Amino acid sequence: MIIERFYPDKVKELYQRFEEKGRLLPTGVQYINSWIDEKVEICYQVMESESIEKLQEWINNWNDLAAFEIIPVISSAQAKAKVFLI
Repeated sequence: MIIERFYPDKVKELYQRFEEKGRLLPTGVQYINSWIDEKVEICYQVMESESIEKLQEWINNWNDLAAFEIIPVISSAQAKAKVFLI
């Protein structure tokens, strides 16, 4: 999961870049879904990536417009298997 905190004076520019260039995802990174808070300050994104390095490559396309936090997550089924050592 990615938590993306938009820089307040850059939100319009961020949306303009997205409109013009798309997500700018490198090979090996897949966008799943996202939600944005009502103040349009924070975006919560679920992404799949073959590596943290690939995610960082994607972040480098946007880090002039927002700050990013990478939170590795697993599915509920994977968590259950981990807990019960299935």
